[in-house]
Amino acid sequence: MIKLDKKAGLNPLLAIQSLLQGLALLGHKDLRKFVLIPIIINLVLYSSLLYLAYNYVGDLMGQFIPDWLLWLSWLIYPVTLVSFFLAGFFTFTLIANLIAAPFYGGLAAKTQKIIMHEPGEIKEQKILSVIGSELKRVIYLMSRAIPVLIISFIPGLNLIAPILWGLFGAWALSLEYFAYPLENEGALFKEQRQLLSEVRIGALSFGGIVLIGLTIPILNILVPPTAVISATIYRQKLAVK
Repeated sequence: MIKLDKKAGLNPLLAIQSLLQGLALLGHKDLRKFVLIPIIINLVLYSSLLYLAYNYVGDLMGQFIPDWLLWLSWLIYPVTLVSFFLAGFFTFTLIANLIAAPFYGGLAAKTQKIIMHEPGEIKEQKILSVIGSELKRVIYLMSRAIPVLIISFIPGLNLIAPILWGLFGAWALSLEYFAYPLENEGALFKEQRQLLSEVRIGALSFGGIVLIGLTIPILNILVPPTAVISATIYRQKLAVK
């Protein structure tokens, strides 16, 4: 049974420290083959997102501001824009991670080997169990994303949407990136969620920083593999001693 140090999970500085260490390890020679292809995948997907945002988001948002609220468009427009971008980056990140998942499990295992100076073990899981775990995560995230998405389209109420997207995105990305090192240890989604709930402050701090990084052009190409490395490092910092 995996256990995480709840006291250490209350310290958000550990999340920041882990992300900085993960960034420093990004170019490590033993990790390059697991990092290069995900970076190419991210480059293609995020370039597509920026293209769609530049050409279509402005017109789309204009359709959702009713005439009686045009006087408040100076506030609603930027708030809605932020909501669209947070939702877009989150969605594209999930797609990118799904495509790059075969590399991220190995990346987490190699990272463990580097930081622990011991082989990074991967506990073999039944394929149906892994697929079931992934489906549970998708259903869980979608069941929370859809209400926030609906709020994003309700004039007036959508003013709080960026806050909701930020909290949801931080939690979702934490679940996403911790999944790789935890799955290597044999923990599937239900246990992963329970473990991160016990260190929620640290998990939200980690996911929040990752979310901010994903909204920064060019940097967001490097964020996903860095997050996998950093989550593996952070998981070791949260190990019960």
